[in-house]
Amino acid sequence: MISINIYEAKTQLSRLVAAVETRGETVVLCRNGTPVANIVPHRRESTLEPDPELRGARYVGDPTAPLGAADWPEELR
Repeated sequence: MISINIYEAKTQLSRLVAAVETRGETVVLCRNGTPVANIVPHRRESTLEPDPELRGARYVGDPTAPLGAADWPEELR
């Protein structure tokens, strides 16, 4: 991680972007020593393919709903 004040970053922007691009560094931009923004590597879209076995699968109910005590297996209660 590289921390740098905005004033300095303006003169070194190309070098900082190169560090983010080639080494995956995170650059923290500071104003008077206080962090105000990050320059981070851009995330590329996933190249993962959906599992064909799960094509058409549907959730039954709300997967984010909390479970009640009766929903847990006996050994985990």
